[in-house]
Amino acid sequence: MINKEKWKKRFKDILTLDSHPGHISAGFAVGVFISFTPFFGIHTPLAIAAAFLFRLNKLTCLTGAWLNTPFTVVPVLSFSYKLGRWMLGCPPLELRVRDNMTWQYAKELLHTKGTPLLLGSSVIGFVAALVSYTLCYYLVVRFRRSDEAMAELDREMEEVGEDITE
Repeated sequence: MINKEKWKKRFKDILTLDSHPGHISAGFAVGVFISFTPFFGIHTPLAIAAAFLFRLNKLTCLTGAWLNTPFTVVPVLSFSYKLGRWMLGCPPLELRVRDNMTWQYAKELLHTKGTPLLLGSSVIGFVAALVSYTLCYYLVVRFRRSDEAMAELDREMEEVGEDITE
């Protein structure tokens, strides 16, 4: 588990990356989208694969994928399921998980409840990705304006018209 100091360092590392703010923010947004999917246990491999596939910043993509923590998973899944059922025109039902989860019950749960869950989590993930892209872009630009070395880096990127490093 990442503690508060490591999170601060990680965000400082993101803000000081020598990449275009849009490139940094896109990686973070894709990671955030992945963090809202119900594919727990494979968020990190999915983020790494997406970063390579879409040529995104790996650090920001991984950081975004770790945004949805074990403390927020249950409320997010519950809301995702309810939203998905509502979007499919189904009456709302409670998503219940048993204490003694068997493989057969998990397969049945995914088969009967998977579509609303995937639909709801995709919509929530997409909205969260849009918000996180905007917020990340704003924070990177604001931080760079306050730091002279980073402001110079931005000026160089604007002159060249691309990222200094990939």
